Amino acid sequence: MKKTVVITGGSRGIGNSIAHKFVKNNYNIITCSRSKNNLSELTKQLKKNNSKIKIYTIDVDLSIKNDCIKFCEFVKSKTRNIDVLVNNVGTYVPGKIIDEKEGCLEHMINTNLYSNYVVTRGLVSIFLRQKKGHIFNICSIASKVAYGDGGSYSISKFAFYGMSKCLREELKEYNVKVTSILPGATRTGSWDGTSLSDERFVNPNDISESIYSSFNTSVGGTIEEIIIRPQFGDI
Repeated sequence: MKKTVVITGGSRGIGNSIAHKFVKNNYNIITCSRSKNNLSELTKQLKKNNSKIKIYTIDVDLSIKNDCIKFCEFVKSKTRNIDVLVNNVGTYVPGKIIDEKEGCLEHMINTNLYSNYVVTRGLVSIFLRQKKGHIFNICSIASKVAYGDGGSYSISKFAFYGMSKCLREELKEYNVKVTSILPGATRTGSWDGTSLSDERFVNPNDISESIYSSFNTSVGGTIEEIIIRPQFGDI
């Protein structure tokens, strides 16, 4: 029986790379995005690479709690077991706490923290029943290091990192692994238009390779945290 990976925000960037990595290794994929068109394109790409796997997608906005619940119900309708959950959805709006736009904090807390909290709680019963599995939380180097233009983004990512650390402690006894991923600047669509070369960024494939390798550690070992930053320093 093929194994199943659930990825939030899987149609672009890091999530897209993770989906391709696991499909290449014969895993079924369940994912979501706000864009039907992006999901359709992702499905075509994945099927082209591996026609034997199953791809289930749904368009939802995980910054909205009801859509998080809808996604969890969708996942449960497609599978009884989850081998990997990647909490990847997130957003970044630059700004300083002292002068960023009103509502910026609420928007990024909803997207970068609450979405992952609600989805994890909605699916964790599967992991508790299985007594196995692996949860990867895509945090950020901004979860540990404050940046001058980080503002509400850093606040939300610090909180998400704290959630990830708590989950690690709570799920130990159920044999469920939890890994926090803390990337620096990664060459995704959010950097489109930059004059910087791709070599100044982390490649999304480096993150998906690290996740796949961490998932394949022995039963007795857990990689709790991975920091991946640009070789030539922060941007």
